[in-house]
Amino acid sequence: MSSGQANVSRETASRVPGMLDASNFDADTFGNTPFGHISPSETPIAVEAQRASQVLHPGKVTVPKPREQRIITIANQKGGVGKTTTTVNLAAALAHQGMTVLVIDLDPQGNASTALGIEHYSGVPSSYELLIGEVSVQDAIQTSPHNERLLCIPATIDLAGAEIELVSMVAREGRLKAAIQEANIAGFDIDYVMIDCPPSLGLLTVNAMVAAKEVLLPIQCEYYALEGVGQLLRNIGLVQAHLNPELHVSTVILTMYDGRTKLADQVAEEVRGHFGDVVLRSVIPRSVKVSEAPGYGMTVLDYDPGSRGAMSYLDAGREIAARSVVSQQAAVVEGAE
Repeated sequence: MSSGQANVSRETASRVPGMLDASNFDADTFGNTPFGHISPSETPIAVEAQRASQVLHPGKVTVPKPREQRIITIANQKGGVGKTTTTVNLAAALAHQGMTVLVIDLDPQGNASTALGIEHYSGVPSSYELLIGEVSVQDAIQTSPHNERLLCIPATIDLAGAEIELVSMVAREGRLKAAIQEANIAGFDIDYVMIDCPPSLGLLTVNAMVAAKEVLLPIQCEYYALEGVGQLLRNIGLVQAHLNPELHVSTVILTMYDGRTKLADQVAEEVRGHFGDVVLRSVIPRSVKVSEAPGYGMTVLDYDPGSRGAMSYLDAGREIAARSVVSQQAAVVEGAE
């Protein structure tokens, strides 16, 4: 398939919680929400105008920059929950809104690299060579052809053997953390690092958790949504106890939401009841455009910027950035006490 120009969406805005339209907009509710990303003075038309501006003029800073670099691991040992899709589209959403984002692909399938339009055939400097110390960060980082603020360290099939090779290496759990610190030394002014993990709990995922302070957990709005999450949380607890005490689940995002079904609402309610305020208000709908975009080497924001999926990821990116500000304010208050 050729990478033609972005399509014009024919998708309509169906009932998606957290997605703004004239029928569900409530200024008072948003104004009283701790992590609300729309001020009470904004109307639905103003919101849509801002979204359109972000898509048509990517790179303009429209969300607050974090005080320090945020490193977020996107993990879920269950496959098919939208983990890679969430990684690349959230990264693109933040880049469209003025942030510089580095995506580190730690999945040997290399799907995140594909979606960002990054070369990742065997022999290309990748996360594999970075982990085993054969290349520097400068050699491994590539820039997405769709956005100069969107960087990627790709994954190749060579990464499939890294689990075995890492076992015998010194400081095997901290090799990715050292590489990210080197990226700062190399002169890259990166606001967000987003690490896409494989659907397993091996050494690659442990490296990602040691390198990060935050875990973002995508959960699909389908049966068995919380299946396997308990084991993942136990592993996060082990990493906290022995390797990285700062690690915590900062964000849960609901994916594949279908507003036509009661099941989606039931799952969303169950997840919100279980995780509380860490669940984003923005929900990612089930969308054909989101599924099609990787086939063209694009994120949905580049493939079809007017689609429901693109708008939802823009909203989610704004909400994540707003949470950074709230966390910083809380830290200031705590320090003053």
